[in-house]
This record gives sequence, structure tokens and C-alpha cells, in this order.
Amino acid sequence: MNILVTGAAGFIGFHLSKRLLADGHTVTGLDNLNNYYDPKLKHDRLGQLGVDLEAGTDPGADSGVGTKADASARAGAGADVPATAAAPFRFVRLELADREGINELFSNSAFDAVVHLAAQAGVRYSLQNPHSYIDSNITGFLNILEACRHHPVSHLVYASSSSVYGANTQMPFSVRDNVDHPVSLYAATKKSNELMAHTYSHLYGIPSTGLRFFTVYGPWGRPDMALFLFAEAMTSGKPIDVYNHGKMERDFTYVDDIVESIVRLIPKPPVGEKEWSGDAPDPSTSFAPYRIFNIGHNQPVALMDYIAELEKHLGVKAKKNMMDIQPGDVPRTWADVSDLFEYIGYKPKVDVSQGIAEFVSWYRSYFGK
Repeated sequence: MNILVTGAAGFIGFHLSKRLLADGHTVTGLDNLNNYYDPKLKHDRLGQLGVDLEAGTDPGADSGVGTKADASARAGAGADVPATAAAPFRFVRLELADREGINELFSNSAFDAVVHLAAQAGVRYSLQNPHSYIDSNITGFLNILEACRHHPVSHLVYASSSSVYGANTQMPFSVRDNVDHPVSLYAATKKSNELMAHTYSHLYGIPSTGLRFFTVYGPWGRPDMALFLFAEAMTSGKPIDVYNHGKMERDFTYVDDIVESIVRLIPKPPVGEKEWSGDAPDPSTSFAPYRIFNIGHNQPVALMDYIAELEKHLGVKAKKNMMDIQPGDVPRTWADVSDLFEYIGYKPKVDVSQGIAEFVSWYRSYFGK
């Protein structure tokens, strides 16, 4: 298949692109390489995919895929060279909010499927810079939907978030639950994405699947996530910030389990449910070709146990700075993945001890610590 992965220089997008390439697919990776966190990590992820931005295209050059697109490189080659069997990964630097650029990319590419992972991430940052969430997560997603409308694809798979469960307290979180009470703007944009996708599935027949990810971690992870922040502080002899005085639980999900789930979902676009009823609507399905799935480990882990595992694998005792819960945060998450397992025959299985060991091995190698 010829697959577009947005957010390809990001944590999940990088791992997914690597897997899709290994499986023999052709991949176009889109990313804007913003500075929400250190772009060097994004560049290094791309390097693992064969893209060297410094040796290849000048990041200030026009890629030819849009009026505002400012860079494109494929395996160190020239500007916006189509992927081939010999070099199946192509990178395009482009803003999601660039409507003309997104449309031109789709016009010139004939994608079979789209995995839309690019977004402005982070619950806490949404309190500081709310406009970036509207630009990327709302306007950007609309541009992807419009592109899929005018240049049809067999399946649009997109990232939602466990954050949409917001004020819900019934555990485990089920895709059949109402999710109308978000507690952060980030969560509200992800809930909006699900509503927008349903509208386009209904109006234009776009098969769409939304994935509610639960606290993803692993090698090449995001520096703003707890595991990375903890490791950085602990190896530098600094205290870690432990919110809600440690009384937190998360359904931590290893990145390989996320990728395996996506890979199995791509060739299985949803179809409308003939027996779906508006009298008793199931939020996870529809009369339209639309589905929602949780992807989580289905086993919440106490934050203090998570920290203890990191201490074990790093060989460092954490100095803890106990703090109140952050605005927009929730004390507990737990994913019901029964629908996912029924649909693809797979549910996440890597436990926290194994996952943290893999992260620590990568972290020490990457940073030389």
C-alpha cells in the first residue's frame, strides 16, 4: 500500500513508519518539525528512516507540495522525490494548517490509506498555548478530512486520546461510554476530531477509525512525558515532580503494542452497522463507516510503582517532589480493549517492567548516560 503517516517524525509516527516500511509498504511521512520539544530528537528519528535533513534538502527550500511547505527530503535525495521500491520512504515538511499544501500533496500522491497522528500534543501545554491546538488539531484535521474527501482513500485512521474520557469515573473506560465532559482543551479537540470524522464518514463515505491512545511510552519517546522527564531528572541527580502526591494510576501502553494494533487496523476499514439505532446510539459505531477503539494495556499501574520500576532499571533512587494534581489532569485511566481484541484479534501485552527496561536501554545509549 501507499500510506501517508502524518506526524512521522513524532514518537508513534516514527515507530509506525519503521514498521510499515519493514512490512513492504511505501510511506510518505509528513511533519512540521516544530519546537514543542527539541527538534533534534525528531531529526534523529527521521535519520533512522533514512532521511538526513542536513545532508539532503535545505530545510528552507520549497518542496513543491504547497505554497507554505518548506522542506522535503527522501533518504538524503533532492526536493520532494517520489518514493520508489528501492527507497520507499519520502519525507515532506508541511503544516497541517496549510490547506493548499495538504491538498496538493494528496493530488500528487494517490494514497491508499492515511494514518493521521500529527497534532499539537500535551494536556498541560494546552493551558499555555490554546491557539496552537485549534490550528493543528481542528483546522489541521479538517484539512486532512477535506483531502480524503476530494482524493478518496480506503481508510483514514486517526489518533484520538484517552483524555476524551475527562470527568468520567466508571472504570474501565469503555468506547461505549458518553465522553461529553472533557477537562482540558486538548481533550476537547480530540473529541471534536471524533465528531468531525463521523460527519465526513456519513456525508462522504470516508471509512474512519479513531484510536484513543492510553499513555504511550517506550524508546524514542517524547521528552515531555513522565518517563522521559523522570529519567532525565534522576540521572542528573535532580528531584522528580510527582503530581497528586503519587495517588495516580495510568494504563501505560508500550509503543510496539500501539503500532501492532494500527498495522492490523489499516486493512480493516469499518462499514456501517445495519442494526445501529439512534434510539439507543452506540458512540463507538455508527450507520456510517465509522469506529472508535481504545488502545491501552488494560491494566492500570500506580504511578509510584511505575517510578519504582524506573528506579530499578536505572539503578538510581528518585528524589521525589510531591505536588498537587495539575489542572486538566485526571487521577486514573484504564482502557477496556474488548472491542479492539474482537475486531483485530490482538490486545496490548508488553508489561511495564519489560517496557521500561527497553526505554532505559535506549535512553542510556542515545544520551550516553
